[in-house]
Amino acid sequence: MLAPDGRVILISGANRGIGRAVAEALYTEGYSLSLGGRDLASLESLSAGWEQDRIHIGRYDAGDWASHRAWVEATAARFGRIDGLVNNAGMHSAMTLRDPDEAALDAIWAANCKGPLNLIHCALPHLEASGTGRIVNVASMSGKRVRNDHIAYNMTKHAMIALNHAARRIAWDKGVRATALCPSFVPSDMTAYSKALAPAEMTQPEDLARLVATVLALPNNASVAELLVNCRLEDTL
Repeated sequence: MLAPDGRVILISGANRGIGRAVAEALYTEGYSLSLGGRDLASLESLSAGWEQDRIHIGRYDAGDWASHRAWVEATAARFGRIDGLVNNAGMHSAMTLRDPDEAALDAIWAANCKGPLNLIHCALPHLEASGTGRIVNVASMSGKRVRNDHIAYNMTKHAMIALNHAARRIAWDKGVRATALCPSFVPSDMTAYSKALAPAEMTQPEDLARLVATVLALPNNASVAELLVNCRLEDTL
């Protein structure tokens, strides 16, 4: 297992939900963290009581590609290295084939696909230099099968799986490993609409954070390409 001491991890969308749980878990493990998002005040509140020499906060707006490079470069300047990236920021859409909306489709594509793609692009030279660079792409079980009519969300999460495997291929020889984390229901803003399960029956963010921490610590010869995480029986698996 890789020791967390000195390793630097970027986390997008770290102010709530899965991203917040991942940030809290990795900080406890001993990682240095760069937290990215649009709500900088929320990120500052999250990390207020933490050791500030292990924390960096940067603006990340999925639709503003200039913010991606600025965040990555500021992190590298602050810590002198980047060892991991958790692509967590994303959005949901209930758009269906019967009621398509081009603006809504463009927005979710930017948040769930184009933003993570460019963030990997910007961070990749640093991850390669690490020799044990890690990427965790927070996808969804909706990227593995289709069980509802939310076509825009399902499409983008399928695309995230493809992005994950592209990232695994392109820098494997330089020690970069990528994992797609695919949970089903998780209590969050995205599942607030759902009546399928009570929040307590869903997979909890803290448990997903433990999986992320495990993946980040695995050596190069124990790479996990996809983690499918169920809170109920999936008859398609």
